[in-house]
Amino acid sequence: MAIQTETAVRHIAGSYPYDSRGTDALSLRDNADEITERLSAELTDRVKSAGVHVIETRLTRLSYAPEIAQAMLRQQQASAVVGARQRIVEGAVGMVKLALERLKDDGVVDLDEERKAAMVSNLLVVLCSEQATQQVVNTGTLYS
Repeated sequence: MAIQTETAVRHIAGSYPYDSRGTDALSLRDNADEITERLSAELTDRVKSAGVHVIETRLTRLSYAPEIAQAMLRQQQASAVVGARQRIVEGAVGMVKLALERLKDDGVVDLDEERKAAMVSNLLVVLCSEQATQQVVNTGTLYS
């Protein structure tokens, strides 16, 4: 019984990823009930010839080798960084768009396409940068 149980657990745990990473695929972390049902079915098939009836199975703890756990942690951290950067960029683009609209609507300055592009570039660098920005006083023009 112990060997069949361990074999079933290893087979089920090895058949599904720990985390679905935003996909609809079944994962050990996100779909515990479905995975547990599959474990019960597999274990029942393995031990029914011995006359054993499986009432319930549960995955209570998943442990990974340290190098796998470290790789999974790095992947989670990378996903968090990408998500945060995406939100920063979305916010920055909205702020740049608002700034251009306000400058145009208030008649503060009339920018040609090249100057708009330079302003957009500069604002995005300032808004998306992780480092503090330094002020630069421009005494020339874009065309000199």
